[in-house]
Amino acid sequence: KIKYFLVSFVDLFGIQRAKLVPARAISEMQKTGAGFGGFATYLDLDYDAPDMFAVPDPDSLIQLPWQQEVGWLAADLVINDKPMDQCPRVMLKQQISKLKESGYYMYTGVECEFFLITEDGKEIYDSRDTASKPCYDVSALMRRYDVLKEISEAMIHLGWAPYQSDHEDANGQFEMNWDYSDCLTTADRHVFFKFMVKSIAENHGLRATFMPKPFENLTGNGCHAHVSVWTKNKKRNIFLNHKDELGLSRQGYNFIGGIMKSVDEFSAWLTPTVNSFERLNARMTDSGSTYSPTAITYSGNNRTHMIRIPDKGRFEFRVADGAVNPYLLQASLAAMGINGMEKNIWPGKRIDVNMYTEGKNLKDIKKLPNSLESSLRLLTDGKLPKKVFGEKIINSYEKLKKREISEYQKSNYASRANWARQNVIDC
Repeated sequence: KIKYFLVSFVDLFGIQRAKLVPARAISEMQKTGAGFGGFATYLDLDYDAPDMFAVPDPDSLIQLPWQQEVGWLAADLVINDKPMDQCPRVMLKQQISKLKESGYYMYTGVECEFFLITEDGKEIYDSRDTASKPCYDVSALMRRYDVLKEISEAMIHLGWAPYQSDHEDANGQFEMNWDYSDCLTTADRHVFFKFMVKSIAENHGLRATFMPKPFENLTGNGCHAHVSVWTKNKKRNIFLNHKDELGLSRQGYNFIGGIMKSVDEFSAWLTPTVNSFERLNARMTDSGSTYSPTAITYSGNNRTHMIRIPDKGRFEFRVADGAVNPYLLQASLAAMGINGMEKNIWPGKRIDVNMYTEGKNLKDIKKLPNSLESSLRLLTDGKLPKKVFGEKIINSYEKLKKREISEYQKSNYASRANWARQNVIDC
């Protein structure tokens, strides 16, 4: 029996906020929402702004598997009796509505990488996890069996259909996969997954981090997204074309084309911290790879590219990292893809080379931005973000992020890594 509810929302920086509501009061909260002072969050509201209200979505209810008397609810923000424009969940729902006008529904899955580390965040927890190529290492995987098992069984209990867990490319790094769903459900589960992993790890005396690049010499945490678009009730995958060499339809290629045209304009949302660019611009790691893209390219089943087409009827988007806002990830993918399909944007010829070794030899290849400052300029100067989400939201995000950059730059060079760790480790 649920005794308390966490009425939860996510601000523009992807930070999860909540109020704990006793069950006796939840029916009233369902009508009016839980009140918050928006100035205390990253939503660019002044101190004199009226209260905002988080109205819970009953369809999002999750009973905490590790604390079953508590239920978790995703909420939409309302202010002055209207949906709040800069609420990330509202922003995603607007793009879902846009797709729905054409009878389409975006389905996605996410691959959330994380490290299990010491309490102070300075080292991986497992001192024996020292292999130079630790990816899929069975011993390192099974030494964390107790934690991974509890998280996996929680997902089974919740009906997420998890299908695998593995030790990733960095020492102390793991990934757990569950089945894809409609993009709103995936975003809600993404938010909850991060909360769940951190909570269960803490119960085992560990600390979990999704920080993009917590260790200079190790591969960073990505958040790859797999995308397909379907007609109502998943009757037909409009990306699927069995006659195409890679199994993708014209609409699928147009969706990719839309991403390739505008991904740099959305990079400040997809790689949203100063630490993100330590992952994207990383030197070769101890394992011999970074697993992160630097150029705007697509290919077949080739992990060195920004977009990979691993199977018929879907593609994998590899830019976003562990700090990405789950709702803005889905909203930006939808916005770029819709634009690509509406304008029949062709992505060009695919590139079938190893971008890590041969990419530097390719001419006329557009690069991803290499700093948060440059990505913010592209966001504010870009046409599509303002057209889709409005100038006010874009300017608010820029203002908040410039404040963060200023704080980072005020710290001396030697302490910047510590600043990033302290401010991003719990993203």
